[in-house]
Amino acid sequence: MIKQLIKQTLAQLRSQRMLTAVSIIGSALSIFLIMVVVMLHQVQVAPFAPVSNRPRMLHADWASMQVIDAPQYCSNGPISEKTAKSQFGKLTIPEAVTICNSETRPANLQVPGSKSVGSDLRGTDEQYWTVFDFTFIDGKPYNKADVDSKLHVAVIDRSTARLLFGTEKAAGREFLMNYVPYTVAGVVRDVSVLADGAFSHVWVPYTSFDQGEWLSNLMGSLCVTILAKSPDDFDAIRAEYERNVAEYNKEISSTGWEFITRNRPYDQEKNASVIAANLEPDEKADRRTRWIIYAILLIVPAINLSGMTESRMRRRVEELGVRRAFGCTRAQLLAQLFSENLLITILSGLIGWLASIGFAFLFSNFLFSQSYNTGTQPFIELNMLVQPSTFGLAILFCFILNFLSSSFPAWKASRANIVNAINKH
Repeated sequence: MIKQLIKQTLAQLRSQRMLTAVSIIGSALSIFLIMVVVMLHQVQVAPFAPVSNRPRMLHADWASMQVIDAPQYCSNGPISEKTAKSQFGKLTIPEAVTICNSETRPANLQVPGSKSVGSDLRGTDEQYWTVFDFTFIDGKPYNKADVDSKLHVAVIDRSTARLLFGTEKAAGREFLMNYVPYTVAGVVRDVSVLADGAFSHVWVPYTSFDQGEWLSNLMGSLCVTILAKSPDDFDAIRAEYERNVAEYNKEISSTGWEFITRNRPYDQEKNASVIAANLEPDEKADRRTRWIIYAILLIVPAINLSGMTESRMRRRVEELGVRRAFGCTRAQLLAQLFSENLLITILSGLIGWLASIGFAFLFSNFLFSQSYNTGTQPFIELNMLVQPSTFGLAILFCFILNFLSSSFPAWKASRANIVNAINKH
């Protein structure tokens, strides 16, 4: 049955080449545009190394405080080490909790006797290497003793190692960072700037340099990422965090300030929607907006494709009349016409999906540009774009596009009078 359907569809493609080509190009372009929009969102939420644990992550990139006696006055930003340890260090439910810089900062790297190079620096603790799954090429990460001792040790990426030392086997070698000597503990694969929270070129213990604390040492430059054992633990972790914040607010009441949580920490999807630290993102509204955009990108081309589909049906009106005369029911004819068009749409969708991947690779600097680093251009890997969810959405959009563009023409063709159809009236 399926084999016969494929043969009939190929025969129709050959007999109406111009209309078929226009239909395939139109459908492919529609899927291409919608998949580019999907990928722009997917790279923010989909798991890929070293953020493979995104589905189990909770983020507190920012914190919010208000004056106890005047709640209209508030302050928002990253937190201090004291605040991070008091609010998050006491959590018992998660698998791991890491404290690190909320953003990278510029750094000058130099091997004595050579020119300095600009780079991105992020301070972290030892749990950082548990929460994020970096691939070590040489050496190993620094540990808790290194962080507590404020040692000047660093993990650098492969590109930085080659730039400084001419080789990626750089563990144990020394370099100057902002004129301060550091020793390389390990070398990791390069990380895309799209891996929020994990991106940098150099990682060092956050204790090894000043974090710039402010507001009675309650705020600073640190954030927290939590790795839950399961997404099912998210609500329990937030509840425990709320209790810790309430206790901490009693402790710091003499400062005249108190923390408000704004329902933090956020999961990956909600965190990707953050616009400002003082506003809780509305992820439901964001989802509605995305689906409205998807609908527009499907409905508009479907209207045009429907006209071309109807033109193809008109050219086959005699054939359809003969088939009806020999006992083919309207339901059978409708199902076959719909299935034939579905094969064409899936072929077009595959072309459009592959084209969107190629476009994302070629124009990644334009599509995925970021504004919070020192100028590093984003790079894309295949596993960042080809996700099961992305492929599933591509197939779903093909079915929807096929239904919108072919259901009415197919229904109209199946309802045609047999005699008139045979006589081409």
